[in-house]
Amino acid sequence: MIKAGLFGVGLDTYWAQFDGLLDNLKKYQGQIKNQIEQFGVEVIDGGMVDNPVKARDAADLFRTSDIEVLFLYVSTYALSSTILPVVQKAKVPVIILNLQPVAALDYAAFNNLKDRGKMTGVWLEHCQACSVPEFASVLNRAGIGYQIVTGYLQQAEVWTEIGEWLEAARVADALRTNRMGILGHYYGGMLDVYTDVTKQAAVFGTHFEILEMCELKKLRDEVTDEEVAAKIREFYTAFDVVSECENLGSMAYYYEGESGNDYENIVTSVIAGNTLLTGKNIPVAGECEVKNAQAMKIMAEFGAGGSFSEFYLMDFNDDVVMLGHDGPAHFAIAEGRVKLVPLPIYHGKPGKGLSIQMTVKHGPVTLLSVVEGKDEVYLLVAEGESVEGPVLEIGNTNSRYRFNKGAKKFMDEWSKQGPAHHCAIGVGHIASKIDKLGKLTGIKVVVI
Repeated sequence: MIKAGLFGVGLDTYWAQFDGLLDNLKKYQGQIKNQIEQFGVEVIDGGMVDNPVKARDAADLFRTSDIEVLFLYVSTYALSSTILPVVQKAKVPVIILNLQPVAALDYAAFNNLKDRGKMTGVWLEHCQACSVPEFASVLNRAGIGYQIVTGYLQQAEVWTEIGEWLEAARVADALRTNRMGILGHYYGGMLDVYTDVTKQAAVFGTHFEILEMCELKKLRDEVTDEEVAAKIREFYTAFDVVSECENLGSMAYYYEGESGNDYENIVTSVIAGNTLLTGKNIPVAGECEVKNAQAMKIMAEFGAGGSFSEFYLMDFNDDVVMLGHDGPAHFAIAEGRVKLVPLPIYHGKPGKGLSIQMTVKHGPVTLLSVVEGKDEVYLLVAEGESVEGPVLEIGNTNSRYRFNKGAKKFMDEWSKQGPAHHCAIGVGHIASKIDKLGKLTGIKVVVI
């Protein structure tokens, strides 16, 4: 469970001037805290910060509480000097909550109060917008990033947006604590797949374990007959196993060396096992595509799946692009049952073996690529639809995808961003969530 910081800001001069104002503002802050907790996060509550002393106390609290994101609730007008020390010391992404108690005042009832002192107190209870430009000005000048959520407390769109920020914070934490294994080596000659692992670790926080084929062979040699039988039963549960299939082996990605050795035997038996792992949100990318494993992990953490894919061909008659791969798939996002089928040859790879044949579930999808550009690592995103129609029944995953801008324009714009030829495909339209992940982590996001 991640931790989110929350503090309200106000001006202590008001409390003695306007009876009941502080109590009402604390009540609204309590509602916000309770609602945030409904998203499955622990809220570290810094209370109402209304002077510089409380600002320092809140700053210390958040700094020592290991929070992922900080919500700044603008309860009424407050001085920017009370917020700057908090966000400076917290050093985490800041979300400014510009949330009124109601969508609009009852102006007639307000003006009938007659007492201008009471009227001013009610106005201050609803003047959240007053401080937002001031805070933005100061944070801009201080070089501190922030986001703003504007609306009113009972507005559904507000809580959808806050929920997406929290989900993005959880995914950022998952990426930062992720351990990714690199087994074997790159597919020789795929220069687009080669990556700077140090840069990947710096951007995402991922820890990389460099594994050797001999380590995997040792583990495979230790597997018992009972464990093999249990895994085969799992294959029959998860897939429709075509009758031509022979027995199944263990896991490895990617290796190519002298033909006929034990390592080749291992590498030609990996797809089914890797698909089981990927379907359990432990993504495995073939051809040692580290960047795409990162993309698949992001999609998996957002609950969208994330299937290993590359561009297959274009259908100009139906205006669709077909993507798929002969490697591991995310069977949990398949349209119908997944088939486990034998292949007489792995194109461009050594040997033969088992493969996955499936189509991604029809409906909205999101494509994601982690791009290692000339100067930076960034995220490339597109939303489309997985649509019905004929696919290639060649023992691969492949699906038909339609994009609003059309197949030709999409293909050109996506390719010009310079991603590797692989991407991750997940179900649902989640570009807004990925954009928030980028803002929280400081990673550029390009949406096609």
